Amino acid sequence: MLAELRQRLQALQRPAGLEDSPGSLPLGIETIDTALGGGLMRGALHEIAASGEAHLAAATGFAVGMVSSSPHARTAGHLVWLAEDMGLAESGALHGPGLMDLALAPERVLSVAVAQRRDLLWAMEEALRCRAVCAVIGELRHGALDMVAVRRLSLAAAEGGALALLLRASSGDDASTAVTRWVVGAAPSSPFPGGGGEERRPRFAARLVRNRRGPLGAWILEWSDRDERFELATHAQPLAAPALHRPHRQVA
Repeated sequence: MLAELRQRLQALQRPAGLEDSPGSLPLGIETIDTALGGGLMRGALHEIAASGEAHLAAATGFAVGMVSSSPHARTAGHLVWLAEDMGLAESGALHGPGLMDLALAPERVLSVAVAQRRDLLWAMEEALRCRAVCAVIGELRHGALDMVAVRRLSLAAAEGGALALLLRASSGDDASTAVTRWVVGAAPSSPFPGGGGEERRPRFAARLVRNRRGPLGAWILEWSDRDERFELATHAQPLAAPALHRPHRQVA
């Protein structure tokens, strides 16, 4: 299986849009891009953890949106998605229509299932060195990270220039060479203007808890089908008007 994966990666042609320099993938949200030093750093490792087991689907959607929200990443190459067999049994496989809802064409995704975590980390490293790959996402269940393997992933990402994402089922404070660490959960959605009162945009509560390039932060984001990217969520209800200024009155 691993030999077959290597052959398939070698068979892919490097797309013309993939530059030699890693650069950044701007998300189009000024406050977040500023905190990230211009955007999500390519050629580097990032972690996305669910805030709880029930929020794993939201963290997965957030990871897909991070890759597809940048016009460059949307057309630059293939996405390799790796998951353990146990994770597939518990959470299910990728859903094509769901990927399309997040502006990611299913035909660009190479899905790989492995038996054990060490195989997943090795396959991630191999995929990151393929110049036709723009991003690699590896799903990890519970447990601490192997620092040696994580370090090798960071080096492989820097060598190939691709975006490396570790998608974790639960958050942790273990040491890591990742440039950023996000903790993501689902947030209540609400009808958006022009949606007829029925259509709702998915919302994500995203916390940036580690950032080697700038400050930390927390945002409520929603996915825009029209613009095919994340936007800052607005208030569903109008805010109360500010109180009128009242001059000071002396009490007798």
